[in-house]
Amino acid sequence: MSKPLYLTTTLPYVNAEPHIGFAYELLETDAIARYKRLMGHEVFFTTGSDEHGQKIAQKADEKGEPRQVYVDHYAEKVGALKEALNLSYDNFIRTTDERHMQAAQELWRRCDTAGDIYKKKYKGLYCVGCELFKKEDELINGECPDHPGQELQEIQEENYFFKLSNYQTYLEEYLSNEGVIEPEWRRKEALSFVQKGLEDFSISREKSRLDWGVSVPGDEEQVMYVWFDALTNYISTLGWPEDNEGKYKKFWEEGETVQFAGKDQVRFQSIMWQAMLKSAGLPSTDTVVYHGFINSGGKKMSKSLGNVISPYTLVERYGTEATRYLLLRHVHPFDDSDVTIEKLDEWYTAHLVNGLGNLVARVMKMAETHLDGPIEKPEALEFDTTYIAALEAYNLQGACDVVWKKIGDLDERIAEEQPFKVIKEDVEKGKEMIQTLVADLYVIGRMLYPILPEANVTIKEAVLSNTKPENLFGRLED
Repeated sequence: MSKPLYLTTTLPYVNAEPHIGFAYELLETDAIARYKRLMGHEVFFTTGSDEHGQKIAQKADEKGEPRQVYVDHYAEKVGALKEALNLSYDNFIRTTDERHMQAAQELWRRCDTAGDIYKKKYKGLYCVGCELFKKEDELINGECPDHPGQELQEIQEENYFFKLSNYQTYLEEYLSNEGVIEPEWRRKEALSFVQKGLEDFSISREKSRLDWGVSVPGDEEQVMYVWFDALTNYISTLGWPEDNEGKYKKFWEEGETVQFAGKDQVRFQSIMWQAMLKSAGLPSTDTVVYHGFINSGGKKMSKSLGNVISPYTLVERYGTEATRYLLLRHVHPFDDSDVTIEKLDEWYTAHLVNGLGNLVARVMKMAETHLDGPIEKPEALEFDTTYIAALEAYNLQGACDVVWKKIGDLDERIAEEQPFKVIKEDVEKGKEMIQTLVADLYVIGRMLYPILPEANVTIKEAVLSNTKPENLFGRLED
């Protein structure tokens, strides 16, 4: 019997509307969760919202809103993606939840007991965008590479630090294991980073400068650094530390754990978080899968450039199912991708309206017209090995490619064999040809389940009732 499987996204920072990059992360995690359930795994899929820190405090203060009111608004926007994208997650954790904050404090206490937390005065350049101190060699032209144009703050204060340097050898050993990071080349990058030497990092802020966060146990003058707090969500969502014999034990200690994150998260998810877990005496993450960024028109999406695409805009224009397809098929699973509305329109029409939608209509119209009733439901389905291999490697684009090749092959067979003509001359032969097409369409429908769950249902119901369904995808209006 396979192990229980734990799948999680990162938590989006709720200082703005959710963006297309996080929508992709949700969808890739959801597709893997659906695939694993289809294959018989017990899955716990979780996501949520990251709600503390300086950026949020500043934004709320600028709007003149209480911080909790501000984060409630944006957390609701993130939560609404469940319906908009037809997500199947099991839990939504907020870092302002009382049980989460208590878990973060317990993790702190365990790391402190292990001797890995100490207090010192520190002076450095601080990037509000990253909520992180930056070293000179990390800057480009004196600016944070992830937040160009944003002035770094020179800050001097007394904070608590985590002894990341204590875990140099441990992290080198952890990152030497193939599979702890996907893709493989990013694991090698992480290992190379650690081998250059690790520095301890600040894990608190003075309340006099930042009061929006989880209080440090035993020191009411300090709040936890937002990353120390937020990373704890991966286990607090499972009920840790109170429910050690429930979901936490089943999915974190005894199960297989897979986290999904953007490529800018390697330092946090595969280095800092793994050291924190080790310090607290908890098991490490089995695998972290990193995806690239989504650009638009050759440029990084940015509000100032006006090229940001909202997932809600996509759903409004194309619908939920099509939005799932467009992101899962046309965003590379590991590298950066470029997406524009013009490209999306082209893909929608070519692959969904004229591709899948047209195929379903053609096959089921022939079946409805010429067959005496539904075909016999296939008892056992053997999926294409390349499709299975792609999903096992977290390559959703590759899995989509396999399915759409089958769609194209079926279209070609209809054009070449012309069963609609054969049946006029040889009824039995024509029926056999159509029955084979319907059976192949049924398999395609089942393979679509992780990607397009509603299309999967529509195709299955059409096949088992021998009726042509309504058009799956309507044409775009100008």
